Amino acid sequence: MDLIDDTIDFARYMAETDAKQKVKPASFWTEEMKLRLRKTQTEKQILLPWPKTVDNLEFRVGEVTCWGGINGHGKSLMTSQIALSFIGQGQKVCIASFEVYPHKQLDRFHRQYCGLNPKLPEYQNEEGMQCIDQLYDEFSEWTNNSLWIYDQQGTTNAATILGLIKYCATVLNINHIFVDNLAKLVEKDDDYNGQKKFIDQCCAAARDFKIHVHIVHHMRKGNKETDMLDKNDFKGSGSIADQVDNLIGIWRNKSKEFEFKTKGSNHSKCKEPDATLRVFKQRNHDGQGDGEPYVLLWFNNDSWQFLEHPGDSPMFFPNWPHRPS
Repeated sequence: MDLIDDTIDFARYMAETDAKQKVKPASFWTEEMKLRLRKTQTEKQILLPWPKTVDNLEFRVGEVTCWGGINGHGKSLMTSQIALSFIGQGQKVCIASFEVYPHKQLDRFHRQYCGLNPKLPEYQNEEGMQCIDQLYDEFSEWTNNSLWIYDQQGTTNAATILGLIKYCATVLNINHIFVDNLAKLVEKDDDYNGQKKFIDQCCAAARDFKIHVHIVHHMRKGNKETDMLDKNDFKGSGSIADQVDNLIGIWRNKSKEFEFKTKGSNHSKCKEPDATLRVFKQRNHDGQGDGEPYVLLWFNNDSWQFLEHPGDSPMFFPNWPHRPS
């Protein structure tokens, strides 16, 4: 795992773009179109970490995905798990979070990778600490040249992020960059022109530099926090949903959590999922399954992982599928 500091002149990377390199004859794409025609099922696809979604959603080169959720509903936690899955699928990932310090981000990654809670009493002795140390070393070796974290917190600007995208794609050969979140780039929810312009620029950068850009974004609360949401609940400009290639909502079952706190484990909602992932839009879906799936998930508190079925063991990310070895 490496840090990308904020002393790099990212604006320079965008200034180097030469328009004449983008004007090409139609014949330039002939061989690519032939290859597309012969696309086989063995071609590498980048998928969600849950096997039941294999036929439903694919993360393609040159696209932008917007991940939305109400504040506190676990969108950053879930996208962290998805980032680890991408690494397990042979991808290189950069995380640009403007709300979380690198050591906090790594706390999350370590716990998800290890599949356990390092703060439990059984790990608070020398033998337990050595076990955790070994797992952290394994994580460091596994993510070497596969995971980067952009070391900057607070508000930034669109030009910096666009330069960062190009730098990641052209210098580090990164495949996926997660930007968390849009509010740190366009501060006002009603700055619709600013949001539209930034998303449009991200879509162009993803295509030009052949990288997949993931943008984390807030959604409005319904009348109650427990209400299910739809794509119209994404904050800000409606053009966000129109412009991105994939639009995904993350929802946490707060009413189930409340039932557990007040009535114990044998409550009326005990069989309900802990969270859902809903694909509102997938522009380029050509798979066999439903391109707009509604995925039910169960949360494992020790590993901070969202799992496919209740009672599943935590994922082991170096394997694909991520079944424990």
